[in-house]
Amino acid sequence: MVRIMGSEGMDPRVSELFGTGAGLKSGSQGLGSGAGNGFGLGLKKPGSKSGKKAKSRSSRGTKPSNNPPYLPPEAEEGNIEYKLKLVNPTQYRFEHLATQLKWRLQEGRGEAVYQIGVEDNGLLVGLSEEEMRASLRTLRRMAEKVGADITILREREVDYDSDVSRKIAEVLVRKVPDDQQFLDLRVAVLGNVDSGKSTLLGVLTQGELDNGRGRARLNLFRHLHEIQSGRTSSISFEILGFNSKGEVVNYSESRTAEEICESASKMITFIDLAGHHKYLKTTIFGLTSYCPDFAMLVVGANTGIVGTTREHLGLAMALKVPIFIVVSKVDLCPCGTVERTVRQLERILKQPGCNKVPTVVASEDDAVTAAQQFAQSPSITPIFTLSSVSGESLDLLKVFLNILPPLSNSKEQEELMQQLTEFQVDEIYTVPDVGTVVGGTLYSGICREGEQLVVGPTDEGKFLGLKVCSIQRNRSACRVLRAGQAATLALGSFDRSLLRKGMVMVSPQMNPTICWLFEAEIVLLFHAKTFHKGFQVTVHIGNIRQTAVVERLYGKEELRTGEKAVVRFRFIKHPEYLKVGAKLLFREGVTKGIGHVTSLQPVSL
Repeated sequence: MVRIMGSEGMDPRVSELFGTGAGLKSGSQGLGSGAGNGFGLGLKKPGSKSGKKAKSRSSRGTKPSNNPPYLPPEAEEGNIEYKLKLVNPTQYRFEHLATQLKWRLQEGRGEAVYQIGVEDNGLLVGLSEEEMRASLRTLRRMAEKVGADITILREREVDYDSDVSRKIAEVLVRKVPDDQQFLDLRVAVLGNVDSGKSTLLGVLTQGELDNGRGRARLNLFRHLHEIQSGRTSSISFEILGFNSKGEVVNYSESRTAEEICESASKMITFIDLAGHHKYLKTTIFGLTSYCPDFAMLVVGANTGIVGTTREHLGLAMALKVPIFIVVSKVDLCPCGTVERTVRQLERILKQPGCNKVPTVVASEDDAVTAAQQFAQSPSITPIFTLSSVSGESLDLLKVFLNILPPLSNSKEQEELMQQLTEFQVDEIYTVPDVGTVVGGTLYSGICREGEQLVVGPTDEGKFLGLKVCSIQRNRSACRVLRAGQAATLALGSFDRSLLRKGMVMVSPQMNPTICWLFEAEIVLLFHAKTFHKGFQVTVHIGNIRQTAVVERLYGKEELRTGEKAVVRFRFIKHPEYLKVGAKLLFREGVTKGIGHVTSLQPVSL
């Protein structure tokens, strides 16, 4: 079962992670029993006499557990369905069940989890072997009717006092993609320099283990100096596809990105960020502008928490990105060193600044439980220990990524798609025979080929008209782009010199608010002296990265580390498109702070 450590219930203070001299605080090392709202309660592994979370009604040498044998009651919304049994349904009942499955798949954006042998109130009743086989046959027929595939995640015996063995099964139903509508999750990869981030991604996406000298990462590098130094300095994207049966699809020989997109029903897009401190602004830009769903923090087992590891953890937490941890290079050091690194991580995650519940994943069962709990509770932090050279425990990470559900449900997605089009420009290229191309994320609305949009603001605060000639998503052509998806748009002969990172492309009907001045409520996480009027900082808001000067501090003359205030900033180079409530992150040397935009002073066009 998953080993879950207790957490200290104190107010989160992310500044603990940013301060340069903050020492490690030791947390309590006792095993906690609180597993949140997770699955796996009241289950017993086949053949085992006792389980920490199994409740035994007859005392067959097992310790009585406090956890009753049931799951949380079934929710009306969401993609999880409880079914006691599905044995020989009538045609009318079968049609009803198929419609219900379609609804659950829609809620999970192409994925649903069925718990067979469980009542609607969550009671684990269990089924006999024959009933379970019949129920799974029915579920397979239902899936075929709606064009989906099923994968049995795990089967467990229910520890009741009956003589007949009774089981419950957890089944993943995944829809075969229609017209490229695969489920796309973005994972930002963080960690200190030389922790093995690019090598791990190379091994995951290419399917070949590393030789211990960095061969696996060569395909990920974008510049000659990166190959020569072995250090990532730019943001690169790698894709890992899973088909509807949960098998990895980009491991077969010479697969192109288009082929992967065609056969994958779930795509994990890894955003490989730089670990070196001098490329910190690039890493922050990657975290703020590409809107990752999750962050993967890679820690070298041989070095532990060093360099920018704490800072990257703090950044992910400040931006409220759910984080899971991979301890790499376990083949280089003895078990004691790996355990020491894991203990060090557990201590730091349980600090008041983090308030997380570390969960060490040691088996496939743990990986399934961790993936489901991770999406339900932001405090759960799974920890994997693996090697890119020996391949140890790599499969557990793949199981976790395969099951990991999306954070937003279909209703939120629909609401975003109803809004006017807004596309954030993160990258600008010139492609021969195509012209100007922009890369970025569609924040809201729908974007189609041939659509007329306006881009801006320019240095004068104006918006210019343009036409979207073609769209590519994950390196393959795409006709329609929906809210939350990342893509590149070809703009034909539009003059590249008029574009810059940080611009937005919006629908002409939208009346965008652009401003030089804005106010934000901030927390100063770390500052060597005092923060006062006239101080200049680099501000990151979404895909915007620009120097701003502090014009006014409301109610205070100056700010010190850990203090809060409402501050008025002025951009010094050009006006920007902003929204109230947007997350803000600023830095200058060792100064760091976070906050959110509270009010704007728009420029009248």
